[in-house]
Amino acid sequence: MKGNQSSSRRRMELLGKIREFTRSLVKALSEGRSPGIFIDKFSNYCTNPHGNCCCGSDLPEGQEILTIQRECSARRIDVLLRVLVIVQKLLQEDRHGSKRDIYYMHPSVFSEQPVVDRAINDICIILQCSRHNLNVVSVGNGLVMGWLRFVEAGRKFDCINSPSNTFPVPVYVEEVRDIVSVAEYILIVEKESVFQRLANDHFCDTNRCIVITGRGYPDIPTRRFLRLLIEKLRLPVYCLVDCDPYGFDILTTYRFGSMQMAYDAKFLRLTGIHWLGAFPSDVEKYSIPQQCLLPLTAEDKRRTEKMLNRCYLEKQVPEWRSELELMLQRGVKFEIEALAVHSISFLSQQYLPSKIHGGLHM
Repeated sequence: MKGNQSSSRRRMELLGKIREFTRSLVKALSEGRSPGIFIDKFSNYCTNPHGNCCCGSDLPEGQEILTIQRECSARRIDVLLRVLVIVQKLLQEDRHGSKRDIYYMHPSVFSEQPVVDRAINDICIILQCSRHNLNVVSVGNGLVMGWLRFVEAGRKFDCINSPSNTFPVPVYVEEVRDIVSVAEYILIVEKESVFQRLANDHFCDTNRCIVITGRGYPDIPTRRFLRLLIEKLRLPVYCLVDCDPYGFDILTTYRFGSMQMAYDAKFLRLTGIHWLGAFPSDVEKYSIPQQCLLPLTAEDKRRTEKMLNRCYLEKQVPEWRSELELMLQRGVKFEIEALAVHSISFLSQQYLPSKIHGGLHM
């Protein structure tokens, strides 16, 4: 009941902010002035690792001013206001819609999905809220299994009775209640193929844990659900990704948040996450043969060099940065599935237990 009251109060507050915002625009126009929309700029990292930056402060770093006098700004204001009208209706009717739903309401005007995505982010910054507060939801991609039980919007999800059965990560995370678990840790895996490997090996039957995958770059519901589990259960969290630039970027998205959602990073980042692997140095430790290694492409190298300049690596996780440097120096990468060269279940039976119980993580 309290959750419903809090949600209703939040909707009323946002609708009030929308009315106040639109009135200020109308007032400026009625007075013959060109209205300006001030949008705070956020960043969760800079490219000066040795500088004295404040990227981790969650404070805005200046403002962007949109005005109808500039053509590019006028177009952006047009899109922003159209999306705002849709958001207002969702809040008034207490209904939910996806970003894709919003795009198809004016496809000829919006032209492409990123235009809508940017407008939604702008609205979140202007109204000082998160995307889910606008009743704009993502289509959930995440999967979960293991020693966990919870209720979402009155529907019970009981993973404990069958720890190796998979369930979708809840989309309406704010409606998750009654979380129960006897797990000892949470394991995040980058890819669905690795998640299914662990499910097929009944990894959770013999290891008291919760396993979650975002199936690549994690969506907002997956990150919010993980954040909720960590806050409620206070368990150690490990992350397993491919030993390549994309895997490392996914790891940092969980740990530090994405640049696109930097304004909301404080609610999405998982500060206590441990990198479990795969490390470049795992090649020797786990005897991964040369034929399982792939050369870094020119794009891989460019991406890695750019990531090495992120300030948070040098300042907060220098050991992660060292492994990334090692990958670039060696010029090779490998997938988690390369461990199957030893046996199909080497990952679940040898690699993960040795890493977790041996404390071989960063």
